[in-house]
Amino acid sequence: MGEAVGSVRYTPRERTLYRRKLQENLETFDTYLQNASFESKGTIGLELEFNLVDEHGAPALANLDVLDTLDDGDFQSEIGAYNLEVNMPVSRVRDAGLKQLEKGLDERLAKLRAAARTHDVTPVSIGTLPTVTTELLEDEQWITPENRYRALSTAVVEARGEYVGIDLSREDHYAHDFTDIAPESTCTSMQLHLQVAPNRFADAWNASQAIAGVQIAMAANSPLFLGHRLWHESRLPVFAQSIDTRTPELEHQGVRPRVWFGERWITSVFDLFEENVQYFPPLLPETREASGRPILTDNGTPYLHELNLHNGTVWRWNRPIYAPGRRSAHIRLENRILPAGPTTVDMVADAAFYYGLIAFLVRENRPVWSRMTFAEAQENFENGARDGIGARLTWPRHGTMDVAELVLETLAPQAREGLEQLEVDEEVIDEYIGIYEARARTGRNGAWWQRKALDAFAGRAPVGSVEREEALLKVVRLYTQNQQDGRPVHTWELPGE
Repeated sequence: MGEAVGSVRYTPRERTLYRRKLQENLETFDTYLQNASFESKGTIGLELEFNLVDEHGAPALANLDVLDTLDDGDFQSEIGAYNLEVNMPVSRVRDAGLKQLEKGLDERLAKLRAAARTHDVTPVSIGTLPTVTTELLEDEQWITPENRYRALSTAVVEARGEYVGIDLSREDHYAHDFTDIAPESTCTSMQLHLQVAPNRFADAWNASQAIAGVQIAMAANSPLFLGHRLWHESRLPVFAQSIDTRTPELEHQGVRPRVWFGERWITSVFDLFEENVQYFPPLLPETREASGRPILTDNGTPYLHELNLHNGTVWRWNRPIYAPGRRSAHIRLENRILPAGPTTVDMVADAAFYYGLIAFLVRENRPVWSRMTFAEAQENFENGARDGIGARLTWPRHGTMDVAELVLETLAPQAREGLEQLEVDEEVIDEYIGIYEARARTGRNGAWWQRKALDAFAGRAPVGSVEREEALLKVVRLYTQNQQDGRPVHTWELPGE
């Protein structure tokens, strides 16, 4: 979905041709996996999405203006006119690589803030911006005016054949039908990339699936959706419901959702691409010829345009990526689970935990995914999203326990060992895993802070009341100030403390 597309709607002829080419791409990919050499340098990458807010803390539809002022290829638009994204250069974990990642992210964030100030707006890194309203999402101005976004929204609604429904409950209940996929724009995330040799990809993906519940519980930062107190990481179910092309009847028949955790451990990266083609009809059937792409790169690796475009419209929480590359192709794993924010140091701590723990788990003699069922991993994922840092998760040899206890007793030490295996500097490990451990000890993450801050400002004022609306603006303004101060979220004070 990162590439532009030329149309908003497609003809039956275009869809038929695309489907044939998609099958051909899959066969080419199968052959290429078996015979070609791939880059395997273990490099990492990071994408981070932002919201733009005005002086009051309300969303500001100014992303194209800010991007025009930035004039920087590291930044690009996102689907919502109040969203944008930064893409960090490829880097390495070893030595002080994570510290350099933090520095580079801070530098780009400073540049973004300066550009935003010229338009009287401020970027905020947060999973779901609490001050977005139903009214904004029903206004046609919510969307960035680019073909790829309108094409995606049109394709989802036409595939579904009816309105997009959001229905979610916890302390509050939110239910509303939208005419397009506008709620998807509220879901801003941090995406971690890890380049993996094809023959090691299955281990890395399985390990990533196994720890998904821990990741989201510890990093939850989206508890306030459209002013409602919902899941600690409401972004996950909201995103899934926004892009769901299934009617209730198809859901009851067992048709897979396009936002998908998966249903089994895998043995090869090919398993995931094959499932994508077998289970999901194309949403954006734009062929290579229509897009102007060649068949091969200059070094002779296949672009696989149709397969890659289709892969971009199946939103696995851990997604496989095939990239042709300038010298040779590579495979990478895109970890899409984490919300944006709260601060740069928090996000790099999340990255350190992920990269370190994956490095440890793929080296175990008896891997964790052989000792837990896939259903247990999925249940952990849902429990972590619903209950956040207070979640109870299931783990081999531990049974069911508090996620914070699991992190402190087992997973943080394993992440430390994994980072040592990756030759990360000791002081870097101590800093970032130390932040992660402190978050677990205090029980304070972004979602916890937002919920407590709303309580402090508004008590139990009902949804839609003037008191709650004013409190939501105050939460965003104080959150933004804390984010700019840069201290890890477990140290943030609450109003009145």
